[in-house]
Amino acid sequence: MNSGEVINKRFEELAERAYSENRYVFTDFLDMSGLSAFYDVERNLAYAGTSVSGGTEGCERCMVRFGSPESCGYEEEFPIELLHIRPLMKKFSDTLTHRDFLGTIIGLGLERTKIGDIVVRDNEAYVFVSDTVSDYIIRNLTRVKHTSVRVDKCDDVPEEIAPKTVEESIIVSSNRLDAIIAKVYNLSRDAAVRYISEGKVFINSREMTGNAKSLKEGDVVSVRGMGKFIFGSEGGTTRKDKLYISIRRYI
Repeated sequence: MNSGEVINKRFEELAERAYSENRYVFTDFLDMSGLSAFYDVERNLAYAGTSVSGGTEGCERCMVRFGSPESCGYEEEFPIELLHIRPLMKKFSDTLTHRDFLGTIIGLGLERTKIGDIVVRDNEAYVFVSDTVSDYIIRNLTRVKHTSVRVDKCDDVPEEIAPKTVEESIIVSSNRLDAIIAKVYNLSRDAAVRYISEGKVFINSREMTGNAKSLKEGDVVSVRGMGKFIFGSEGGTTRKDKLYISIRRYI
C-alpha cells in the first residue's frame, strides 16, 4: 500500500467513525500534500460531513473535521489554539525567523503535525497549534535562539496576522500555469515544469500535475519553497500579443 492509499484509508476510517458514532473526529494538521489528498476523496466522504480549518482564513496547514451539526446534533469547534510568542526584551532580541520559531517548537519533542501555520511579525510569532500541546509549549518554551521569550494564548485572532499581499502586473506568453510560475518566481520554463511534475505546486490546496492549466480569478497558487500568490485577472495584450496579468503576491 503506497502513501496515498494509506492516507486515503485513514480519511475513510475517520469519516466512518464520525458517522457511526455521531460525533466529531479531527485529523492533525495536514500540509498541502495531505490537504490535496483529502480534496481528491472529499466527495466520497461527504456522507459524514466534512470541513477544513487552520485556525483562520488563508492557512496552509489545516485540520479536517468529520461530522456536522446535522449528523451529530451539536456544534464542536476545531481543537486549535493560537499562541503568541514574543521576546521579553525586544530591543535586545535576535532577529527571529519562521525557521527559528518552528525549530524551537519542534525541539521541545513535538510532532510537526501538531503545529499549524506560523506567522512572524516584527520578531514575534503567532502559532496555531493543537490544543493538546498548547499548555506544554507555554510551560516549556522560554527561549528562541539566544532570546528569552514569553508565550501566551490569544483569545482572538489579531488583525495584524491577516495575510498581506502586494499587487503586481506581469507579462506572460499565455495563461498557463508553467508560464505564470516561471514569470512570478523568475524561473526558466523548464524549471517551472519541473516544480509542477515534482508535486510542488498547488492551486487552492490541490496538487497540480499538469503544466498547461489556465488560472482563473481568485485562484491561490502555492509553490513549495517559493511562496504563494493570488491570480487576479487578464488585462489585455501587448503589441507582440503577450498577455498582461495581475497577481497579488503574499509577503
